[in-house]
Amino acid sequence: MKSQTEYRGHEEVNQTDLKTRKQLVRAIKKSKFVFRPFRIISILILTLSAIFFIFPFYWIVTGAFKAQVVATTIPPEWFPLQPVLDNWITLFNNPVWRWTFNSFFISFSEMVAVCFVSATAGFVLAKKVFPGRKLIFTILIAAMALPKQVILVPLFTMLADFGWVDTYKGLILPAIGWPFGIFLMKQFSQTIPNELLEAAKMDGASQIRTFISIVLPMLKPAIGALAIFTFMLSWNDYFSQLVITRSTDMMTLPLGVATMQGEYKTDYGVMMAGATLASIPMITIFLLFQKSFTQGITLGAVKG
Repeated sequence: MKSQTEYRGHEEVNQTDLKTRKQLVRAIKKSKFVFRPFRIISILILTLSAIFFIFPFYWIVTGAFKAQVVATTIPPEWFPLQPVLDNWITLFNNPVWRWTFNSFFISFSEMVAVCFVSATAGFVLAKKVFPGRKLIFTILIAAMALPKQVILVPLFTMLADFGWVDTYKGLILPAIGWPFGIFLMKQFSQTIPNELLEAAKMDGASQIRTFISIVLPMLKPAIGALAIFTFMLSWNDYFSQLVITRSTDMMTLPLGVATMQGEYKTDYGVMMAGATLASIPMITIFLLFQKSFTQGITLGAVKG
């Protein structure tokens, strides 16, 4: 008697689950029907936005293969009907490979140094208790509000006193302590559970071992996002590079391409060829860190 009752009970439960599933399927189908216009509008807006932002890059790439007369014609030639390589030949008559090496070396060195310093400093500010921690964090927040142009004059004076003008040290070292990077790492470090750190300490792991084995893997998405930000900011830091560099051999690629612009005449084809070459490393770095960048932005948005 008891088994029959249990069997009937299970049968009723199964029928209830089946009804619930059918209702859920109907609700999903209904929601798809209701929100389909919204999805179409969203896809249309995203497509138009993508075209709007990709078009300047397309125009630069195609303009690199146009003659000077064609590049400045009105109405414009949307696609090079007679592509030429004269712009690239003129571009590589200059020390472009030296400029490219300088840009990549400076940007990559800043990226590695900023990620390491920001990760360590952010973790310490988030998880360690010591006198003056809040004051240091307040100073970092205040430093984020200062534009680089404000501190460039005293920075140049210090670099001149150290003898670092027109050197790699003068271009790399001032950017290592980036306040935004430390702030970003601190916010992400706060999401690390204290129980993991305490468990590692109880297992006999040192501070360095804990940081390398536990903290860094959990900060990987944030480090990927910071790496992209740092590399792109350093690669496009035209103003600081213009002030600190003096010789042609120390010029970066954006700065070197800008020097090709004449006082009374501008060869737009050569400028577009240089801009195309300068954009390749940034696109490569973004593709390499795309997954970590997306995870870092999403995690930051969810955890606020």
